[in-house]
Amino acid sequence: MRTISIQKENGNPLVISAPFVDEVGANERADSFTKRSIKKDSKLSALYLAISMCDLTTLEGADTPGKVQQMCAKARYPVPPDLISEYLNKKNLSSIPSVAAVCVYPSMVPVAVKALQGTNIGIASVSTAFPSGQAPLEIKVEDTRFAVEKGATEIDMVINRGAFLSGRYQQVFDEIVEIKKVCGDAHLKVILETGELGSYDRVRLGSEIAMEAGADFIKTSTGKVTPAATLPVTLVMLQAIADHYRRTGKKIGMKPAGGIRTAKQAIHYLCMVNETLGSDWLTPDLFRFGASALLNDLLRQIYKEVTGRYYYDKAFSID
Repeated sequence: MRTISIQKENGNPLVISAPFVDEVGANERADSFTKRSIKKDSKLSALYLAISMCDLTTLEGADTPGKVQQMCAKARYPVPPDLISEYLNKKNLSSIPSVAAVCVYPSMVPVAVKALQGTNIGIASVSTAFPSGQAPLEIKVEDTRFAVEKGATEIDMVINRGAFLSGRYQQVFDEIVEIKKVCGDAHLKVILETGELGSYDRVRLGSEIAMEAGADFIKTSTGKVTPAATLPVTLVMLQAIADHYRRTGKKIGMKPAGGIRTAKQAIHYLCMVNETLGSDWLTPDLFRFGASALLNDLLRQIYKEVTGRYYYDKAFSID
């Protein structure tokens, strides 16, 4: 067990403990979820559920209002109605759901707000000098405040990995606390960038710090670093959430991001969430996929399930 001491904002000490992770055991346990099989009816339900958990993201220097508007249109209507509605009606299936949220840079939040007006789709924005996290706290706070004031309902912040890897855990904790304050009613997702942390033990400790500091979600990656989300690293974070829930009664959400591209992979993750945290977490309120490329394969697999044949994937839009 690794224990560190943090000072809370009120000056009181906070002891954070993180058990050491059995790397071999975590890898073997995660691999077991890739061998799960589910029945045909359950598979269709899982595909629908996975769509409702997707966060569509565009975080490029070449982002334009038009690109964000196009993404928001797909978020509302993931598939053209005339492409599949006839088959869904024949099988008494509901329409394809909208996704959980879109994620954009702060400057694009107003575009997304306008495009998604009248929907329940969340508007997430990255902040705190994404993706590096290397900026003074004052700039990170203003970055977050701007996004929230422009209409972001979710904030995806990155921790300063340099501070974490140098053992400056107090700084990491304090920054999350300050960003949480600025978020107001917006949910805070804390990105660990697990591909840069180097070990499951560090991932576990980072998860504990983020949750104690006020994260509503913990998230694996920015999508800018390889490796991004993996089943074993997500399992480590899910177990941290389970232990935190047993201690505090507070449910923290989880978001694996980057590298999840197929419906088969998504179902593996859903099985792992169900067996590690339980069915309460099988909701967009507590679990998300940060995987824009995933959506088209989910749609493609649904089309196969209801028609018996695959369809040209770019018919679902080119992303």
